[in-house]
Amino acid sequence: MSQSKREQVVSHLRYIRQELREMHQGVMEDGLLPEAGEVRGVMAQMEALLELLEGKSSRKAKAEAS
Repeated sequence: MSQSKREQVVSHLRYIRQELREMHQGVMEDGLLPEAGEVRGVMAQMEALLELLEGKSSRKAKAEAS
């Protein structure tokens, strides 16, 4: 994975982790569940990262198979 892609993934993961920490803190301190839209947003970000990583590994696997 190129350095810029790696930095991009790390940045997104840090952002997602921070959002999840805030959601967890809200649950623990206030006993309130996060809004469904918040959860969907985090899930969408995680899916986008997964696609980025799988797309890269899928192309790599195809190149190695050839």
